[in-house]
Amino acid sequence: MSTHPAALVAADLLGACREIRTRRCGPGGQHRNKTETAVVLVHGPTGISAEASERRSQAENRQTALKRLRLSLALEHREPASHQPSESWRRRVRGRQLVISAAHEDFPALIAEALDHLGAAGFQTAPTAHTLGVTGTQLVRLFKKSPAAWVALNRYRAGAGLPPLK
Repeated sequence: MSTHPAALVAADLLGACREIRTRRCGPGGQHRNKTETAVVLVHGPTGISAEASERRSQAENRQTALKRLRLSLALEHREPASHQPSESWRRRVRGRQLVISAAHEDFPALIAEALDHLGAAGFQTAPTAHTLGVTGTQLVRLFKKSPAAWVALNRYRAGAGLPPLK
């Protein structure tokens, strides 16, 4: 079983990406408008990309683009689901409750894992929650922490002929 790209450590994920530095116009003064502080990361194996240009620092924009890329990979790239939850997932489960913040760097990896398991179960939440060792409500709440994840989940469910979750 291969590791989902959203779960790779930063150095490995950046190593699989092509980085494009460019200028973007807008507020931020001369430094932002005349130097290449905007960063676009393109994940080579999938072609999925993310960018950031709102900071005056190229390093800060690279970190923001990396976070955005992780979430995009989690939402758009599917891997075959394993038979059981990953160690990273199990560390976050406490008595069928899933403990994670949307701001945590592991959040995209957990979204990816949940979507992979949901895909294996035809995007049915109850059997997936059981497989992952959480309640159905906890699984749904994981996706509600990120508007983009919520939209993606309902898009996948619609593709499987299921009604959207509310």
